[in-house]
Amino acid sequence: MRFNKLFASMVLVGASLSGNGWAETFQPFEVTDIQVQGLQRVALGAALLTIPVKVGDTVDQVKLQQAIKSLYASTNFEHIEVSRDGGVLVVTVKERPTISTVTFEGNKDIKDEQLQESLDGSGVKVGESLDRTMLSGIEKSLQDFYYGVGKYGAKVEAQVINLPRNRVELKFNFTEGLAAEIKQINVVGNEVFSDAELIGMLELKDYVAWWDLFGERRYQKQKLQADLETVKSFYHNRGYIRFDVTSTQVAMTPDRKGLYITINVDEGEQYKVTEVNLTGDLMGREKVMKGILPIKEGDMYNGADVTFAEEMYGKYLGRFGYAYPEVKTYPEINDETKEVTLNVNIQPGKRVYVRNINFSGNQVTKDEVMRRELRQMEGAWLNSAQVEQSKARLNRLGYFETVDTETVQVPGTDDLVDVAFNVKEQPSGSFNAGVGYGTESGLSLQFGVQQSNFLGTGNQAGINLNTNKYSKNVNVSYTDPYFTKDGVSLGGSIYWNEFDAHEANLERYKNSSYGIALNSGFPINETNRINGGIGYRHNSISEISAYEQALRFYNIYRDSDDPNADLAFNNFEANLGWYRSTLNRGTFPSDGSSQRLSTKATIPGSDLQYFKADFDTSFYFPINRSHSFVMLTKARVGYGNGYGQFNDNDQILPFWENYYSGGSSSLRGFKSNSVGPRSFYLYRGSEPCSPDPSGSGCYLPGDPNQIQVSDGRSIGGNAIATASIEMIVPTPFLDEAYTNSVRTSFFVDAGNVWDTEFDYDSYRYLPAHEFDKLEDYADPSRIRASAGMSVQWLSPMGPMVFSLAWPIKEYEDDETEIFSFNIGKTF
Repeated sequence: MRFNKLFASMVLVGASLSGNGWAETFQPFEVTDIQVQGLQRVALGAALLTIPVKVGDTVDQVKLQQAIKSLYASTNFEHIEVSRDGGVLVVTVKERPTISTVTFEGNKDIKDEQLQESLDGSGVKVGESLDRTMLSGIEKSLQDFYYGVGKYGAKVEAQVINLPRNRVELKFNFTEGLAAEIKQINVVGNEVFSDAELIGMLELKDYVAWWDLFGERRYQKQKLQADLETVKSFYHNRGYIRFDVTSTQVAMTPDRKGLYITINVDEGEQYKVTEVNLTGDLMGREKVMKGILPIKEGDMYNGADVTFAEEMYGKYLGRFGYAYPEVKTYPEINDETKEVTLNVNIQPGKRVYVRNINFSGNQVTKDEVMRRELRQMEGAWLNSAQVEQSKARLNRLGYFETVDTETVQVPGTDDLVDVAFNVKEQPSGSFNAGVGYGTESGLSLQFGVQQSNFLGTGNQAGINLNTNKYSKNVNVSYTDPYFTKDGVSLGGSIYWNEFDAHEANLERYKNSSYGIALNSGFPINETNRINGGIGYRHNSISEISAYEQALRFYNIYRDSDDPNADLAFNNFEANLGWYRSTLNRGTFPSDGSSQRLSTKATIPGSDLQYFKADFDTSFYFPINRSHSFVMLTKARVGYGNGYGQFNDNDQILPFWENYYSGGSSSLRGFKSNSVGPRSFYLYRGSEPCSPDPSGSGCYLPGDPNQIQVSDGRSIGGNAIATASIEMIVPTPFLDEAYTNSVRTSFFVDAGNVWDTEFDYDSYRYLPAHEFDKLEDYADPSRIRASAGMSVQWLSPMGPMVFSLAWPIKEYEDDETEIFSFNIGKTF
């Protein structure tokens, strides 16, 4: 661009000098004064400083040419003329116009912001002077961009509209035209792998199936370059180290609407690795480094393995403070034997120490809350493994949508760095007050505040008042996860709840409860934690339906003096659990696993004596490096029962502590809480079964052959086993910025709930046609299964779950549900 300006200056110098006949008769003269005419925006002093001629100088043609060049070089003028009036040097200039506005019309493939950013880099922006000589170059570069995406009919025209006071409007008019489609892609020179196999791995396509809504045959130069690298890597990873793309041709059809792409390749032959040598500074760890080398002698050469080995050694050295190691592999190729020797040169460089650890992006969360999760310390050498571990711990908090790390070298040093953690916070709690609706809960009213990062302290606090069609509850809770600096947590809660089982799709009973609980947690190591607690709970059970399984419990604890009275229990509970997590994030993880074992039991001497044990596990397996495709497997098993005796009867698990399944949180495709044992009633005519005065069971005097069985609703069981497998996929039509707040998956669920204490054979005294109505609810093999898709969204209202599911294994009385959604929980 500078050459063009100087060239223009030379032409204009000749023109300006010849205007007064100086080219033939010019004689040197002494300058007595200098006058600059035509100035508007440029100050006279600035113009005079640019002219390399002063009053008193003797000027000749060479000096005048230098003066004009200098004025043009200042970029303030687009036309200059020089004349002489006696001893006065007269310079007449026309200033470059000032750009008042820049507008774009007709552009669809390129956004205005992108265009303006490109122009800013060229100095073409509002307030700057316009260099008309640059416009043709800008037009060509923009047109070349369109050619690069296959729009060979595109045109770009820069229009300059003059405005008063030497200002201009710069307007770019775009005619984009249609993109040329790829008619055919040919690969020439390949013998080992077929055309279909090679073309199939390309991002550019010459054929798109009718059902592929997102496919296109549009040509893009950048995609072609990426595809060539894909093919090259494909061969190199299979031993063809001499493979090369010798040339490519992109030919246009005569109508300029289609393209033919030809890729010429030279496959070469396969090479084996005959030897691997580690050279450089191995720091006395040669044995360890050789032991972790993924490449063995006799292996087929694999370029991906070579790259992986280099990255692995870089990470290994990073654990010891060598932040900038150089690991390069130099292959020695023997074309006669088709063998290759790999020489891996390792240069650790200088050990690097951490000066400061800085945080940014945390508007709510306090620095100290983040700092206590770090495993990389200031003043210690930089340990890449500890930095990654610190990042993982911050992610698991659930406070942040993203956590990024950057190592910044301290200026003027070669052994000090600062580590920067940049986070993007996400809602870690909610203030709810309003009306909600779910397919499981129906109409609900909520008011409360729930914060897992209370006031940025990392403490968990909440007060909630919720009511829906089957439940009313109030809960006040608080937990300090760092009650001690070693990570021992302490918390507690006070609660009250009323539950109507009939409205929750269960057999009828009401449970009113209140209580208080204290809990604490103890870290074992980075991934394991033990939790424990104690509490008091009061339960009042009323309006119990006289179904057979409830009577089994009722006959143990009923008041013989008032058999129809409500039941009330005071229990002291203890719980103990173990939790392990290697998940990479607390919300929407994509890698790692988690396991949770939880047990609880009432303390001997409580009104009820029972225990429950649950185990949950989940594994996330990323399919690709970007973690956009992830396989998730999860499972749950649980069992509960009574222990000890009450009034010479074995205690059993209270029916309100039963396990349930079905709904958006488990076994999708089945109605909430509907999977598993169902209640049944025994009748003689219209007379229902009643508690046996002896306390042994159901009492119906008379002939057993007259007893009838009537089915009821779901009641749950004391054992559960469920499992799911899900494929997490990118959400269609969703901007990449929302990938951490929306998750889409396809799933298969399976499981069952059963009652280990149900004695199926004890009812064989019933008439055969009535006994056939019963199912063996103690049978764990009555497995249900479903398949479908789910979308989870971390909305401003709270987590929302939408599911479409179809049962693929069900039983006659099962209640199914294709669509379900809920607000307030994820799975």
